[in-house]
Amino acid sequence: MQKECNPLDLEDYRYLINLDKRFEKKEVILKNQKDKEILVDRLLDYLILEMDSKRTRNFAMDASHFPEKREQLYKLLTLHPPYKFPKWFYQCMNQLLQTELKERNMVEVTNLPLISQSIAGTKFSSASKCALWKGDITNLRIDAIVNAANRKILGCFHPFHKCIDNAIHTAAGPQLREDCSIIMNKQSCLEETGWAKITRAYNLPSKYILHTVGPIIKRNQEFISVEKENLLADCYFSCLSLASRMKNIRSIAFCSISTGVFGFPIKAAASIATRTVNEWLENNPEAFDLIVFNVFSENDYEVFKSAL
Repeated sequence: MQKECNPLDLEDYRYLINLDKRFEKKEVILKNQKDKEILVDRLLDYLILEMDSKRTRNFAMDASHFPEKREQLYKLLTLHPPYKFPKWFYQCMNQLLQTELKERNMVEVTNLPLISQSIAGTKFSSASKCALWKGDITNLRIDAIVNAANRKILGCFHPFHKCIDNAIHTAAGPQLREDCSIIMNKQSCLEETGWAKITRAYNLPSKYILHTVGPIIKRNQEFISVEKENLLADCYFSCLSLASRMKNIRSIAFCSISTGVFGFPIKAAASIATRTVNEWLENNPEAFDLIVFNVFSENDYEVFKSAL
């Protein structure tokens, strides 16, 4: 890949990944444990043979019970590079992921209280169009969610790594990595910090995923440069601007970009996130119906609440 290039525009890739084609979630939901076990065995057998690696074969064959087999399937897919799987493989994976989604507690975005309702005395001018919510973003039924990606935009290749990138790709399914690969091959360079791309969300309850690369802060670094602050603001601005070009996106859930493994201090990040979103909405009042600030811990929730 070239070291420098311009960001790929939406119109340069939307048709390559069938972005405007609705992903039909019509797979038959598995009704019993035996059916799930048969499906996972079939998927595992294919991956073990297809990857054709002694290390991979041994590590996958260690599993003897269903929970272990399901873990191995997750591991193999996390390690697997972008690949056009057979149609039957996608159908089976969709069936499995849709069944697992039904078993989780999905959250309807329309049920979330607005900031104007949940934070008394807020001076946040977009309080009637925003919500603060603590929970798993992969369970949220909303038009679009934001993924804090790395520069390759292919997801995380480290099984069980506790990053949102990993969680989103795992729940969405292997089609997501394939789409991201198509975009990045077309762009022919790594994604720069502050840019944004969009894909379908496949087996997630959301419709779309906005992928953005946040700035990285060294561990225990106390001083945050203006450049890093501006780059984080760019992430929010780019996602909002890109999503506004999609006519069927009226609601977006932002994760707390860069505050996980990328190390951006949560207090500074919350201030930048809320300020940037507020300013963008003030300049584009008709663009969206709802923006959600999503956090995963009680501490982060209190920090965002204070910022709001």
